[in-house]
Parts: sequence; C-alpha cells; structure tokens
Amino acid sequence: MQLWTWHTWQERSFLTCSLLPQPHGFFTRHFYPAAPEALVKVISPAMQVYRVKQVHSGDVLTPTEIEASPKLLPLADGIITERPEQAVWACSADCTPALVSDVITGQVAAVHAGWRGTAQKILPAAVARFQAQGSQLENLRFVLGPAIDGSVYQVGRDVAAEVVLSIEAGISSEPLTGDALIEAVRAIKNPPLLSDPQPDRLRLDVRRVNQIQLEQMGIEPEQIAIAPYCTYQDPANFFSYRRTHEKKVQWSGIVSR
Repeated sequence: MQLWTWHTWQERSFLTCSLLPQPHGFFTRHFYPAAPEALVKVISPAMQVYRVKQVHSGDVLTPTEIEASPKLLPLADGIITERPEQAVWACSADCTPALVSDVITGQVAAVHAGWRGTAQKILPAAVARFQAQGSQLENLRFVLGPAIDGSVYQVGRDVAAEVVLSIEAGISSEPLTGDALIEAVRAIKNPPLLSDPQPDRLRLDVRRVNQIQLEQMGIEPEQIAIAPYCTYQDPANFFSYRRTHEKKVQWSGIVSR
C-alpha cells in the first residue's frame, strides 16, 4: 500500500499520507515564506486557520482557548480542533510535525514534537484531549512527517536520557535513569538510540520515541505512519536548522470535517 504521495501545486511540492482522510499537507521549503493562511487554500477551501507560538512545550490547545488568549499567538506546541472546517498548523525544521486524525468524529490535531516536547509526551497529551472530546483510541491515526532522521541526529547522553525517560515505564519492570536507562532502551527491538563515534554522544530517533509512546498507550502500529524523509539529508526539499542554523521552517496542516 502506497502511504505517501507527492503533489505539485504551482510547481511546488508537498506531501500527503493516505492514513489521513481529512485534507492535509506536509509542505516543503519551496512554499517558504507562505504562511498557513495562504497554504490552507492548497488543500481545502478557505477555512478558519489556527496556529500558536511554538516553544518546545508539552501543551496542546483548542481553537476556543486560542481565541480566548490575550496573546495573538499563545504559547503551545499542539492544536486540536473542536468543530468542522478548522485548519490547524505546526511548523518545523528538524523537529517532528505530527498530524493526527479521528476518522470517525472528523476532528484533527497538529503537533510540533521536538526532543523537548517529546520528553514532555506532547503526543500523549494530544491523545488525552481527543479522548476528552469523546474519541476512541482505535479511531485515531497518527502521521509523523519529515524530520531529522535518527541515523544522523547527534545528541548528548543527557538529552538522550531525558527523552527516553518518557518511555521508561514500558521498558523496565523497575525504575531506571541515566546510563542504565540508555542501555536498556538500546537493547529493545528497533531502538530509538544508536551509537555515535563520539563516546559522549548518541544518535536519537525522536519519531521512534513518539511511536513507542503511542504504542505504550495502546495505539496499534498500523495506526501510525512515519515519513521516509529526513530534513537534514534532503536540502532540496526541506529546511534543516541542524544543517544550516537558519531560522526557516516548513509548515504542516490538516483540516477537520
């Protein structure tokens, strides 16, 4: 089954995933500097657009909460819709853009999951908000878009330990931290931690950690899709802060039904 499809709009490329029934897109660098208010027209007729000021948190807001905020862009890293025809957006340049869908209710979420947000379990926080709105776990679909691949994402051991602490409860029958936790995680099947030539560094697969978090909640593997694209290794299509240190981003968005 072909999950991922490239589309062209006015000679610019974006991605969709067949796991998501709602209009959506993972946009490439070729759309820069277009904002979501313009990008939404590529995937759907004019909708109400919602976005936040991303701060690497574990917070997920609703449109109602965004509209009630005294700030033009409230601080958060995820948005979950409440009604049809709401478009929610996340931007990224190595961090994981995650689009989430309830295939029954039609409600959706857009989440920015960097290593800090992943350590704070932002995707499970989004799931909790779906459940509060009546969603059932089996009806949710999760698509993790283009991000820096674990094979090239070098981090310190302290960062690695902080991130994998978020999956520790499902790894060991007794509490583990630090190097003991790192070694336990490296021993699991398809581990999110890989070796690095520098002894004080590791390679971290943030998308894999998010996948494990979801599976530990009871999400089945077939409910999750991970894009086979790395922002760091594909300069033709994606910005990468780790590669260039430029503050440029690509947007990902989805529309509720």
